[in-house]
Amino acid sequence: MMLKKAITRKRVILFLVLVFAVWILFLDDFNISRQVMLKNKIDEMEQQKLFYQQEIQADSALIRTLNANMDSLEKHAREKYKMKKDHEDVFLVEEK
Repeated sequence: MMLKKAITRKRVILFLVLVFAVWILFLDDFNISRQVMLKNKIDEMEQQKLFYQQEIQADSALIRTLNANMDSLEKHAREKYKMKKDHEDVFLVEEK
C-alpha cells in the first residue's frame, strides 16, 4: 500500500513538473520562441549601433577636415552637392 502511494506520488510530481515545464517553455508570455526572437532583435540592434558609431566617427573626421581647410570645404561642396560659382558652367560626365 505504501509502495503504491509512493509511486502515485512520484507520478503526480512528475506530471506537475512536466506541466510546469510545458507552461514555461511554450505557453508563457516570455516563452522560448519569444526569447529567441528578442535575442535576434538585440543582436541586430547592436550591429546597427556599431554601424552608426562608425558613421559618426567618419563624419566627425570629415567635419574636422572641412573646418580646418577651406580648400577641402570647397572641394567637398563642389563634388558632393554639385555647387558652382556664379560665373562657372558645370558639366557632369557619368561613367558607364
